[in-house]
Parts: sequence; structure tokens; C-alpha cells
Amino acid sequence: MLNKGLNMNQILSDCSTSITELKRNPNALLEEADGMPIAILNHNKPIAYLVPADTYEIFLNLLEDKQLAKIIESRRNEHSKAIKVKFNDL
Repeated sequence: MLNKGLNMNQILSDCSTSITELKRNPNALLEEADGMPIAILNHNKPIAYLVPADTYEIFLNLLEDKQLAKIIESRRNEHSKAIKVKFNDL
């Protein structure tokens, strides 16, 4: 059974559950959370977050996009000189 809004510690998810519940039926928890992260609690403290594979892939893609944006921004400010090249020289 998922707990929603437990405020004993900072939980960065709307859903939480115990390790015991996770062991019983992880697939049911993932279905009930509907793609959202689930905080896994041990003695009412978050020890991990469980996310479906699709959600994790989205996180990784967003992280990669952010890293690429930083590279683009840093290169945008580089002052390189234009080099004239003749097509036949390529």
C-alpha cells in the first residue's frame, strides 16, 4: 500500500512505501504509482526512490539535453575566426 504525503522526513515523491511492501509486490506498486517515483522507506526514512524504466529513461534524456545545452552555450561564446575554404580544396 502506498502512503501519500508522509511528512516525517523530506520525501521527494508523492508516493512512499516500506521495504516490506516493496518485497511483496513491486509490480503492483509501480502500477499504482502510474509512472511517478516511489520513495522507499526504512523506519519511516527514505532510503531510495523507485521509478519505472520509462521514467528513468526520460530523466536520463533530460540530463543529457541539459549537458548538451551547456556545451552549446559555452561554444556559442567562443570567438573563432572564419576560415575561407575553396570547395575544390575539400
